[in-house]
Amino acid sequence: MARVYADVNQNMPRSYWDYDSVNISWGVLENYEVVRKIGRGKYSEVFEGINVVNYQKCVIKVLKPVKKKKIKREIKILQNLAGGPNVVALLDVVRDSQSKTPSLIFEHVNNTDFRSLYPKFNDLDVRYYINELLKALDFCHSKGIMHRDVKPHNVMIDHENRKACLLALRSFLTWG
Repeated sequence: MARVYADVNQNMPRSYWDYDSVNISWGVLENYEVVRKIGRGKYSEVFEGINVVNYQKCVIKVLKPVKKKKIKREIKILQNLAGGPNVVALLDVVRDSQSKTPSLIFEHVNNTDFRSLYPKFNDLDVRYYINELLKALDFCHSKGIMHRDVKPHNVMIDHENRKACLLALRSFLTWG
């Protein structure tokens, strides 16, 4: 962490870092359909989906049962990072009306599994994607947020469009 960012949160209003005050504006679950499963983690299952209103591809992250505070924290962090370089964009937040299971809707990234992609990289590819991830991390730090779990599973790379996105925002931690 650069010292220049060490007190970012101290200079922000309480509403910037107060997760408890987040008011979740639930979207419409029926606007999205699951296409196929693309991954899973400790806290969620991830699916490729489609917005049936505008036919845009998306990523649907169905959260496993967790405390509402953790969901609010993740949403607040995503809101604080909105528009940042190489940070996946949160498009919507929905929940099943019966089970109350929440899902986060993200922009679609045409990701290739790192196990098949990385061996194809040349030196310039490696430099390019590391630089893109460093831009994302610097932006996060400038907003008073640390990732704490950067690893291949938490990076989506669309090699065809030369785009990298940082994921696993549940791991972010504010300091200050």
